[in-house]
Amino acid sequence: MKDFGWSSDSDDVEILTSTNCPQGVYETIEDETVEDQCNVNVGDCVNLGDLDDNRVNVENGDGDGDGDGDGDGVNFISTSSSGVLEPFIGKEFDEVEDAQAFYKAEGFRRESLKQKERQIPETAETKIGCKATMCIKKDGDRWKVCKFVPEHNHELLTPRSTSMLRGHRGVTRVQKNLILTLNESGVPTRKIMSVLSKEAGGDFKIGCIGKDVEKFLGNKRRKLFEEGDAQRLYAYFLDRQCKEPGFVYSMQVDENGCMGSCFWADVRSRSAYQYFGDVVTFDATYLTNIYKMSFVPFSGVNHHHQTIMFGCALLVNETAESYVWLLRTWQEAILGRAPSTIITDDDKAMAKAIAEVLPNTTHRLCLWHILQKFPEHLAHLYNKFPDFQKEFHHCIHDTITADEFEEEWVTILVKYGLVGNDWLQNLYNRREKWVPVYLRTTFCAGMSTTQRSESMNKFFKDYVRSSTMVSDFVHQYEKALDARYFKEKEKDVRTKSSRPVLKTCWGIEEEAIKVYTRKSFSIFQAELFNCQRYKATKVQTEGESKMYEVAPKGNDKRIYYVSVDCRSSTAICTCHMFEFLGILCRHILCVFMKKSNLDCLPPNYVLERWTINAKSRAIREIPNYEGHVSNGEDQIMRKSHLMMQFYDIAELGSQSRFQMEHLSLALDKVHKVLLLMDTMGEQNLEAGDMSRNESPALRSQVISNFSQTLQDPQRVPTKGRPKSLRAKNPRETALVKKRRCSICKIEGHTKNNCPSLGDAGITTLHNMSQRVDLERET
Repeated sequence: MKDFGWSSDSDDVEILTSTNCPQGVYETIEDETVEDQCNVNVGDCVNLGDLDDNRVNVENGDGDGDGDGDGDGVNFISTSSSGVLEPFIGKEFDEVEDAQAFYKAEGFRRESLKQKERQIPETAETKIGCKATMCIKKDGDRWKVCKFVPEHNHELLTPRSTSMLRGHRGVTRVQKNLILTLNESGVPTRKIMSVLSKEAGGDFKIGCIGKDVEKFLGNKRRKLFEEGDAQRLYAYFLDRQCKEPGFVYSMQVDENGCMGSCFWADVRSRSAYQYFGDVVTFDATYLTNIYKMSFVPFSGVNHHHQTIMFGCALLVNETAESYVWLLRTWQEAILGRAPSTIITDDDKAMAKAIAEVLPNTTHRLCLWHILQKFPEHLAHLYNKFPDFQKEFHHCIHDTITADEFEEEWVTILVKYGLVGNDWLQNLYNRREKWVPVYLRTTFCAGMSTTQRSESMNKFFKDYVRSSTMVSDFVHQYEKALDARYFKEKEKDVRTKSSRPVLKTCWGIEEEAIKVYTRKSFSIFQAELFNCQRYKATKVQTEGESKMYEVAPKGNDKRIYYVSVDCRSSTAICTCHMFEFLGILCRHILCVFMKKSNLDCLPPNYVLERWTINAKSRAIREIPNYEGHVSNGEDQIMRKSHLMMQFYDIAELGSQSRFQMEHLSLALDKVHKVLLLMDTMGEQNLEAGDMSRNESPALRSQVISNFSQTLQDPQRVPTKGRPKSLRAKNPRETALVKKRRCSICKIEGHTKNNCPSLGDAGITTLHNMSQRVDLERET
């Protein structure tokens, strides 16, 4: 026979012993506790005494509650003087849950649902020895109270405060679904509690605390670890490939069956590369998963100048061999088309892999990463010469031609005694890979750094953290990718449904609106508008070629030269903006508008990648799955549709108690009908109909090529900094500026010990030291 007991004896949930429930009469049930049921905190109970009048006396545990029980806005009214609200021996319940709810509502809050043989862990709190308890046993189809002790021996809580007791706390099924949804979206526990509070109508009405949420998520995480993180990742890849034929992935497995590096790319990323894969940046980042595997995204820029993805990988290490495997796998996924330019940080392993796998690709180094090293290697110059940074910045960023850069570079080396600096010489030998004046002649889509990769890393870290498992990481990556492509669709709609304001009266501006996307047009419009501030003067003519000197009309004396070939209608400017970015500069536009008066854009100066129709070309080698639209039969879509309906119904039903009761009865009837349909197998029949409507490609199965279960990867150290340690910049460790005396204006001391004060200052200091000694003695 099954037997349940609720007790208030200690802080721990415990089974009733023979003193409370004789072994020969009652049996302890097997563990039927809810998964996340929490223990009750002792010492905080509701007093149900004073039952002779028709009101339950509620006392405040702090001693400052008033007698009418409205300190928390809660009153319990008894229907009779005999204490109908209080349990009594022989009282019957239909279900165990009814008995639990009844006992908790009255303040006898001790559930004893654990197995008898289970040992109670020793706690740091002292048991108070309260004997208040209620025990029920099964009698036919109903549950009957067999023992009830109402007396408490401790101070009591108000009814509102009992929601914080462990026995009263619990995460409901609806809350669990909401918690999982928020957690998958990267919402921390404190914000999850804020959402639950808003939905419940206040903190005291949630029914659980932050610790309960963390415990629930921790149990889920432990279950996932038991299933195998790597195996779940592999199952995700298989399922994704079944649903999306153009999805590709590759995984490495070591001799012990542990997962190694992995790469994956969806249809959207593979297709985007065919349109915008001329320039690629990739960089490794850390703290995105629990195994400290490096996250390496391949990124670029689309026709809206937004960062897009061309695939990504998780690497167990950052050796040249790992990067070689990654680049070759990526090349296979993008149909073997190599980018024209690739930008990375100054990593030797990356450089070696790129030279081996992509020999015909121009390799550029990230300018930002290199400039960050200058204060470290030249800290003495930064601290000693304030003008060094300004001069060096002008040499790197403001020089127009290679000759200007070479001249200023030599001048700086000689002026500051850096002629024999090996580190600077090494950078100078590779100047074509990072100095802007050399990069401008190569198309880089306006990128000179790995900022695109860094921005994607920051974007993804809003979805993942250092404790994220790889099986969860791919799901978060997919959500982050969806968010990026949603932003792209927003820009598409804005370009097609709005019209920018014109700033000039030239017809070429009107024509550019029809060609460029909104962001590209804004760049072109700014150049076209600013070209009016320049004056073009012909300085040289050689046959069909002409040279123009373009100078600003203001105080800026910087001069640009534009070479125009009248036969081919081409122009080259010394700023090389078109070669670097792909949009005409103001200097060429100044020459064109004042000498040729163009009304339309020359076709040879319009790059397709910046136009509205940049993605109109079909790619036959990759399945077009991006245009797939759900037919409304998806379970998530059905649930979302019903939730929207239920929300409106709940708003109406909550307006009055009569409407709420009417809605509750209707929902109970619908619930019973749905349960009946479920038992009849309606859902199975519906699923069978849906499977017959699916295409063969979506119903195809991929056979696993692993004969054994994948083991989780080993945690390995990375090249990057640890989470809590950071290599400080020399500027951070530089000496603090010396304090200046306000009397003599000399550095090195303050007015308290200024030598100009003479004996007066010494006497003052001497007296002060005496007072300090006296205070210590007393």
